Amino acid sequence: MIRLFPIVAASLALTAVAPLAHAQSDPIIQTRFTADPAPFVHDGTVYLYTSHDEDDAEGFKMLDWRLYSSTDMANWTDRGVVASLKTFSWANQNNDAWAPQVIERGGKFYLYAPVTVPGSPRNVIGVAVSDKPEGPFKDPLGKPLIEPGEGYFDPTVWIDDDGQAYLYWGNPDLWYVKLNKDMVSYSGPITKMPRILDYQEGPWFYKRKDHYYMAFASTCCSEGIGYAMSDKPTGPWTYKGPIMAHDPRSTGNHPGIIEYKGGSYLFGFNYELNFAMTPIHHERRSVTVAKFDYNADGTIPNLHWWDRTSAPQIEPLNPYKRVEAETIAWTSRLKRDRDRPYPWAPGVTTAGDAESGIYLTRIKDRSYIKVAGVDFGKGASRFMANVRNGTPGAKIELRFDRPNGPLIGTVDVGETRGSDAWQQRTAALTGANGVHDLFLIFRGRGNDELLFDFDHWRVTP
Repeated sequence: MIRLFPIVAASLALTAVAPLAHAQSDPIIQTRFTADPAPFVHDGTVYLYTSHDEDDAEGFKMLDWRLYSSTDMANWTDRGVVASLKTFSWANQNNDAWAPQVIERGGKFYLYAPVTVPGSPRNVIGVAVSDKPEGPFKDPLGKPLIEPGEGYFDPTVWIDDDGQAYLYWGNPDLWYVKLNKDMVSYSGPITKMPRILDYQEGPWFYKRKDHYYMAFASTCCSEGIGYAMSDKPTGPWTYKGPIMAHDPRSTGNHPGIIEYKGGSYLFGFNYELNFAMTPIHHERRSVTVAKFDYNADGTIPNLHWWDRTSAPQIEPLNPYKRVEAETIAWTSRLKRDRDRPYPWAPGVTTAGDAESGIYLTRIKDRSYIKVAGVDFGKGASRFMANVRNGTPGAKIELRFDRPNGPLIGTVDVGETRGSDAWQQRTAALTGANGVHDLFLIFRGRGNDELLFDFDHWRVTP
């Protein structure tokens, strides 16, 4: 993410107000604004750590780090806040929870993140540790890992084949240090690298086969995604070109690259949801993802921009086991005068507490969620939903493949007893077989009242 507040060209505003195409390359999280994706594969699951732009952000307003997970690259489950500025009690608490990255070593998970400290305009890098990928992460040092420096943010970490861990960071210069095996201290000097052509910020360091890669947000503004390669973890780095060329639709960027279930994936962000709400540029970004194939020599092709590529669903979702309501491929709201969706409009969001975990909330009349590629097999007979805080007339319409698609059942939520008591509501299903996108359309009395909270669902054969 660029730390400047550039004047946005008129071409950006004109591009931004165009309707979303609503393809798989659209933002993968719509319940909040997310940025700086840091994907991490562990035990067959993609854990996606992100920074978080507040809903009312104009410039950068970032207070915590969030986690989402997926096993199919289409439906993403909100896992909540894993760390925040409060994790680092010595840090400034009013802003600047910028780009993180998480890595595992020895059964523990280490989150590296840039923050600021009182009395200094420069950034530091902190580290927090957890026993689980979903946190909570705790500060083991009580102080920064990397002391203040100019442009000391956007940390990226990789453990090489010989066990040596490296931490890179920096804007507009690139720095690195060798981490010790404890991952919360380092040995040797902090080393400044020679400038890489078109490098700006947001480095993402990793190894694949015999090649080391340094992907990055390319020179502002606008920013694209570029990369360099080396045959050693400490360079020298040779610029290879763009993965995504500079594009006027983006004043910032941050790559994250992983291998998952036989595919290669590039994560980044765009401003599509912000501009679906307003033609004015705010720092409210949205993470997206694209699948790609390396060239035979290990180089990465130019994917151009998010509207030219996509990440298809790689396996269907099983509805016969518990599905968290916050597992979503898309959320928006239907227009008032017909059952057709806006290109995008603020839909539902999530909340959480210690007892219930994460659940769906801010559910209003005509809001909906899409769950992609649900495999009903030979047929399901009933749908069961766990809800609370239900209001009179609240319902869930279950439809296949589109918001006004075939109706397979309707859950009468109605008024529930006790604001904190989760209750089960069921509905008979008709024609619920095969693989379909499942749309859950929330209906109320036609006003803007909150209808209910929604924790999880499943179907029975």
